[in-house]
Amino acid sequence: MPGVQTRFPFIAIALLLLTVAVCFTGNDPIFSKEFLNRIRDRYGDRTMTRVMEWEKLMRIFSDQTERIKLERVNEFFNRMANVADSANWGQRDYWATPVELLAVAGGDCEDFAIAKYFSLKMMAVPEDRLRLTYVRAYAGGTSLTIVPHLVLVYYPDPEAEPLVLDNLIPEIKPASARSDLVPTYSFNANGLWQARERNRGVRIGGPDHIYKWQDLLKRMQE
Repeated sequence: MPGVQTRFPFIAIALLLLTVAVCFTGNDPIFSKEFLNRIRDRYGDRTMTRVMEWEKLMRIFSDQTERIKLERVNEFFNRMANVADSANWGQRDYWATPVELLAVAGGDCEDFAIAKYFSLKMMAVPEDRLRLTYVRAYAGGTSLTIVPHLVLVYYPDPEAEPLVLDNLIPEIKPASARSDLVPTYSFNANGLWQARERNRGVRIGGPDHIYKWQDLLKRMQE
């Protein structure tokens, strides 16, 4: 998309997003004026406004329960359009940073899940409760059409049934209510797990095995 494909130096935001847990009060600014001005210069007023709305969301709900944080973050990003990477970035598979997603106001499943993941981290949701999870999505509820898909999964505690944050539906539902999704593997900044039914799975290594994830983190520090 013209005007948004040039890479932006994300050092300021990376220092926040890559921290395991960032705590702040509702009155503390998250992004500096300098950073917001650079966003405006690079992407325009509309993108800066979206970034400010994102910041406001995280500030307002930072002291709420984790369930409320999940609901508000899920609702905020699900308002955006589903857009293929080929249309946004001219690539078959591109994982956008949260700011890039806001710049184009739309993305595919990876972009939504990643933005929700980092937002909740910044709102001090423990990282071990969050997993980016690849699933096989059965379109129409049948096995006739299988689509690879990425969702964000939240575990209230290690033994609890996880909740699924999906850009394709507005509701946050427990995994048992999503019979159309079959998990294959999941990951976060601390590890990579092979799915075992619908529980937390078996750890099979670190996220360094996922090239797209490492590329995303690198671009957030450029």
